Amino acid sequence: MNIASFPNPESRTSRITEMPRNESYDWVKVAACGSLVAGGLLLLTGQKRAGLVMAASGTALALMDHEETLKRWWEALPGYVDRAQSMFEQVRDVVEDVTQKGESLRRVLSREQDTTTPA
Repeated sequence: MNIASFPNPESRTSRITEMPRNESYDWVKVAACGSLVAGGLLLLTGQKRAGLVMAASGTALALMDHEETLKRWWEALPGYVDRAQSMFEQVRDVVEDVTQKGESLRRVLSREQDTTTPA
């Protein structure tokens, strides 16, 4: 009658020490993540210039992996700029309209004060 079985120590050590050889690492992603983390740490410690350089290099490495996405964004960028410009023009028109109405209201109110005050 067997209550507990003990594992064979020889097979256990071989499993622990063996590294999987069929896995390949994406070193570009590793470098991108490392650069971004290092850049963030440098920014947190107050070294702005070095932190920005590291963060920019990490971003560039990360974008290398997504070339098609970056190309689509670049092609869509002029449309976004046009939309933003039209929105700013609409806001400018509204502000000018509010300004004109405010000036006309001030003129009307100043005329009313002039007529109601005794001379």
